[in-house]
Amino acid sequence: MIHRFLTRFNLNRALLFVAVVAVVVYFLPRTDRVQYSYQTGRPWIHPLLTAPFDIPVYRDSVSTRELIDSINETFDPVYKINMAPRDTILARVRGCRSLSFQQRVRLQADIDTLYAHGVADTDNAGRLRETRRMAVINDRLVTIRDASRVRSQRQAYAWIDSVVRDPSSRHALQEMQLSRLLLPNLSLDTVENGRLYNERVQPVTAAISVIQQGERIIDRGDIVTPQLDMILSTYETMAADRYSLTSGQRLYTLLGQVLMGVIIMTLVYLYLYLYRRDIFDNIRSLTALVILFLGFYVLAVVASGATVMGVFLVPFAMIAILIVVFFDSHTALFLYLLEVLVCACFTTYSLEFFFIETTVGIATIFSMRELSRRSQLLRTAIIVFGTYVLSYLAIELMATAAINTFSWRVVGYFAINMVLITFAYILIFIFEKVFGLISSVTLVELTDINTPLLKQLSEQCPGTFQHSMAVSNLAATAAARIGANVLLVRAGALYHDIGKINNPAFFTENQYGVNPHDALSPEQSARVLHNHVSDGLRMADREKLPRVLRDLIAQHHGCGKAKYFYSKYQQQHPDEVIDESLFTYPGPDPQSREASLLMMADSVEAASRSMTDHSPEAISELVNRIIDSQVNDGLHRESPLSFRDIQQAKEAFMARLRTMYHSRIAYPPSTQK
Repeated sequence: MIHRFLTRFNLNRALLFVAVVAVVVYFLPRTDRVQYSYQTGRPWIHPLLTAPFDIPVYRDSVSTRELIDSINETFDPVYKINMAPRDTILARVRGCRSLSFQQRVRLQADIDTLYAHGVADTDNAGRLRETRRMAVINDRLVTIRDASRVRSQRQAYAWIDSVVRDPSSRHALQEMQLSRLLLPNLSLDTVENGRLYNERVQPVTAAISVIQQGERIIDRGDIVTPQLDMILSTYETMAADRYSLTSGQRLYTLLGQVLMGVIIMTLVYLYLYLYRRDIFDNIRSLTALVILFLGFYVLAVVASGATVMGVFLVPFAMIAILIVVFFDSHTALFLYLLEVLVCACFTTYSLEFFFIETTVGIATIFSMRELSRRSQLLRTAIIVFGTYVLSYLAIELMATAAINTFSWRVVGYFAINMVLITFAYILIFIFEKVFGLISSVTLVELTDINTPLLKQLSEQCPGTFQHSMAVSNLAATAAARIGANVLLVRAGALYHDIGKINNPAFFTENQYGVNPHDALSPEQSARVLHNHVSDGLRMADREKLPRVLRDLIAQHHGCGKAKYFYSKYQQQHPDEVIDESLFTYPGPDPQSREASLLMMADSVEAASRSMTDHSPEAISELVNRIIDSQVNDGLHRESPLSFRDIQQAKEAFMARLRTMYHSRIAYPPSTQK
């Protein structure tokens, strides 16, 4: 098995493998610091931690902030006083000869009063009026003064203008241009202000005690208080300075991360190889899964780096939704769990994160099953939100034994997550267009018989349309029995014979008494039959049907023969070497379980129409003969269909045909009196 696995491990898959490992390792957090995962108000989940060296104990951030806020409220800013602007104005007033002695004395008194209260620039004046106190330094002497009367330059000029009333004094002030002379005499002393402020703050920020070497810091189960949070932060900072990783240790760390990435991708590849070979062999599908895995991984790294609980903003449930829609629920669960496992490596509370996201993923897969209506996506988003809240509540109650630690902010993250999930339709559309995938929603839309192509088939080829409907029911029953894609095989059955629209009369189900093949040679008739496959593919291309449906159209006859005309040619030319390619469909043979089921159902349904005996024994003989003939001809050799699947498909066909051809009650003829 390992040899076959490595044989299929070609260059493209190898490049994808290396790319995923490189991205995972690149975004994994790396640090030279000793770091623990913890959160204030939650229990310490690590073993007993003792001090490997003396650790100073500082006040916790909350207490420190409160004390500093108190200092800020009571601290008086220190200002320098400069009386030069006052002296300049007084000298001008004393030298003004147009004023009387009494006027000069009164004006000088007003100027003294103004500068005694203080004049400052606009910003400082507003700040001082709010604090209402200030410290003034004058000749190295600091005094506390009332700051409520400090004025700005504009306010000072307005005050002088209001107290000076006599016209001669006002005229004298205008002549000396008082507005230009009225300069501030108070300015902030940044040096002294900083010194005094630091003197008051330093005792608050200084260490209040010391945890000595060997002393207990915290033990498992202890609640991380704000004070312990500060001690742990101090310990981590000091440990980083003392115990930084060497180059060899960094190399080992990197090697471990690379090994983790290799293990994860090996598990992904082995799972797909063993259980979903169709995805492993299809490089587009494999690339889609890889991009989905990496995209949400990088998104989780970015979100967790932004905030501690930011990882819960990432809608991981969309991974499960997309994989269920395009592939199956088992693959969705496997890849979802691996995604959550990798992301748990860098989250703050790994175990809690893994529990919450795992329950959410399982709930998502249970609620999705098959996405066929938009309302299902909204219902899933609501279920995801409820699962998030209940899981988070369970973790909080179990960890803290209290309800007051329940954070509504985290619930808000869950609500945003729920809204983001409703946009999954956009991602579904993008993945369909970019990677050629097909979702169950698209398949449901394509199975609507009112689509233009199916409507044309029903109008121009009514017999073929009824045959396609019957094949659809047969194939869907068998697909449900073996766990294949029911919607895909149903849609493929409806479209597999659309090529008959070009020549409806050449196919038995559409003939009414006249058979055009009577005028053709066997090889010409075989060519007409073969053409319905190529014609169907051209129609499918024109209608832009998904690639997977075009594959079913091409493979529903595989490389089988038009046996009726092949036998007829043999009878007419018994001694000739027959060119079998003239009677062989272009193929290829079925490459998927759905294509094999469609081939079986198509042949069984067509053959059942010519039966005259519809007993259970006759139906069983017909089904076994047709399917065994296909198997013996090697038509299903390239399909992943197992012998068990074939047997279950036979049983499903038999049960369905018995229901279709069950005998009815014979009503007695009516009698007339």
